[in-house]
Parts: sequence; C-alpha cells; structure tokens
Amino acid sequence: MTTPDPHAPVQLSGPVPFRAGGFAPRVIPLAGAATLIGLIALWQAGAMAGLIDTLFLPPPFAIATALWNLAVSGELWKHFSASLMRLAIGWSAGTVAGLALGLAVGLTTILRSPGMAVVSALFPIPKIALVPLFIIWFGIGEGSKDITLAFGVFFPTVINTAAGVDAVPRSLIRMGQSFGLSRAAIIAKIVLPGALPSILAGFRITAAIAIILLVAAEMIGADRGIGSFVLAAGNLYDTDNLMAGIVVLSLMGLAVSFVLGRLEKRLLRWR
Repeated sequence: MTTPDPHAPVQLSGPVPFRAGGFAPRVIPLAGAATLIGLIALWQAGAMAGLIDTLFLPPPFAIATALWNLAVSGELWKHFSASLMRLAIGWSAGTVAGLALGLAVGLTTILRSPGMAVVSALFPIPKIALVPLFIIWFGIGEGSKDITLAFGVFFPTVINTAAGVDAVPRSLIRMGQSFGLSRAAIIAKIVLPGALPSILAGFRITAAIAIILLVAAEMIGADRGIGSFVLAAGNLYDTDNLMAGIVVLSLMGLAVSFVLGRLEKRLLRWR
C-alpha cells in the first residue's frame, strides 16, 4: 500500500463555486420608488377608510392639493426661495471655514492640539439653543440665521476633514516624499484625494444639520421661510399646509442628497 504524497497537488472533481460575490449590495431605484408609492397608497387608503383621523394627519391627496394651491399663488416660492438662500449661504460659509481648519488641524502640528481642543469643547453644545443668543448678537435679520447654520456646519466639517486626512495611508505620503514631491504636491495629489471620501460623507451630515437649524432659526425669528410657514400653519391648526411645508423640507433634503451623490460619483471615480 503506497502512502499518498502530502506535497502532491489536490485534484478537484469539479469546478469550484465562486464565493466572493457577497458584501456588495446593489441599488435598485425601482424598489425604492415602489416602496414609497406603496406607503403613500396605504396612507391614502387608510384615510379614505376612516382609519386615520384626517384632522391630525391629512391624506396625501389633501397635501398635494395644498402644495398646488401654494405653488399657484406664489406663496410657496416666496418661502422656499428665502430658505434656499439661507441654506446656501450658511452651509457654504460653515463648510469653507470647516475645511480650512480641518486641513490645518490634520496637516500641522502647531494647530492640531489647540484646534481640536476648541472643536471638542464647542461641538457638543446644541446649536438650536444658541439661536436666541445669535439673534441678540447679530440682530433678527439674515445675519443671525446665516451664522446659526454656519456654526452648526463648521464643527462636523472640521472633524470629518481631519479624520479623512488622518486616514490617508502614510505609506503613500512616504512614497511621494521618496520621489521628491513637494509638500504642496503631496497635499494636492495624495492627501486631498485620500481624504475626499470622508469629507464628502461629512457633507451629507452637515446638509441635514443645516436644514434642521434652518427650520429652527426661521421658527424663532423670520417672517419668510419654510420654517416660519410651518410654524404659522401649526398655530392655526392648518394641518394641510403644515404637512405641505414638511413635504417641501423633505424634498429639499432629497434634492441636496441627490446633488451630493452625483458629486461623489464624479469626484470619486478613481475608486
């Protein structure tokens, strides 16, 4: 009886099944759209069957009618344009300042500890609680609202940017140094592209934070804007218009998320 050679290659009796296809979920847009349409249909059916009190939760058809009336009268654009302008100014200002400090904290030793100390101390403060203080400091006009949004966006942007810089593999930076690249070239060609996924992920978070703070600021001190419109409708128990305003805020968030998603695909094609 011969002893099998342990070093001999293993003979396979058939093809080996492919096992590396997991952990790669695909996006199916039709499934998402069908889910939303189904939920809206159930909501409408529940209201028509009397299972949902339409005084407290109006059906989708009533909300759509309210949105149409607001759009035709021009009232919707008046409030939406004011909110959109505040969102653009506040988010942009907070993002630019946050990127600047985040990169400085991630790239320089002298600013790292002082910068993160200030961010760690101020970031946990609820920004909504600061709205009255900003109104006292900057007045009830647009300045206080823009500062509120910028302040809320600034700190998460700093944290995500610094974390993205720290996550860049140091081996890539050393390789760039060994090839004689300048500091500016290493930052532009290695650090920034490597930190970009974390920065763009932070944009999604800060966009949601900015919308929340926008509504809060407009509810406290504004005569135009979706937040003030929702507050006025709630005070009058006008639930149709109240839900219409909430739908507009939801659509605004979806639009911002779509734009950021397209930006990610364009900027992160190298992945």
